[in-house]
Amino acid sequence: MPPSLQVGPYTVTALADGAGPFFSSRSEAFPDATTEQWAAADRLDPGALDPDGRWWLQFRAFAIRSSHGVTLIDAGIGPADSPAASWAPVPGELPASLAAAGIEPAEVDTVVLTHLHTDHVGWAVVGGPQARPFFPNAEYLLQQAELDAIEEVNPHLRSRVIDPLRKSGRLRLLDGEASLRRGERVLATPGHTPGHQSVLVASRRELVAVTGDLLVHAIQLLHPELAYAHEGDPAQARASRERVLRRRNGDTLYLATPHLTEPFIAR
Repeated sequence: MPPSLQVGPYTVTALADGAGPFFSSRSEAFPDATTEQWAAADRLDPGALDPDGRWWLQFRAFAIRSSHGVTLIDAGIGPADSPAASWAPVPGELPASLAAAGIEPAEVDTVVLTHLHTDHVGWAVVGGPQARPFFPNAEYLLQQAELDAIEEVNPHLRSRVIDPLRKSGRLRLLDGEASLRRGERVLATPGHTPGHQSVLVASRRELVAVTGDLLVHAIQLLHPELAYAHEGDPAQARASRERVLRRRNGDTLYLATPHLTEPFIAR
């Protein structure tokens, strides 16, 4: 059974899709990080550094289950012919992880795509020339700002992902924050990309933030101010990150992250 976190009536499950090295060194990804900051990050997440000194990433999606339905956040790296194949360890394992969690693709009624980077949309649409949504009964949610910036973010995803979702009537565009259902809402967290979004699950004083790429390495948990080289707008990304990491007194905040070694971190 994949790892999960229970918050009130909501079960948040981490769904592994793969693991592998990043395509550039971590010093290039975080050029302003100091030796002391790297040492602290390695103590917090030693699994993010492989024996050859490479930045080692996990690739995950997350499912939120309750009596109200099943929400999937992100769609992983995808099959062998997915858009992420040029750099990520495809084929991904998401279908097997869903099965291990007891979730059929047809049960998923909502898919939140945090942003249009290839390692987050891989299983959204499958089938090559006979393209179809992998989650046939789901509404796929994307920020309008992300679609508006698709030529800047990833232009080839228009034909691979956006057009098939539109043709099937499964794409829903959002403008900022939105309620998904009771206890679940989308947060606009721009900066990594123009329309990046995260998901917040709340029950009483417990919160789970499914971060997407708001947070890609433990060094950003320790030092949210550090810019990541692959952020579109580092200042905006920092503001979004700090807003999510800031919690009210008495609240327990859990972070559900796609790329850190452990899927859940108590803040």
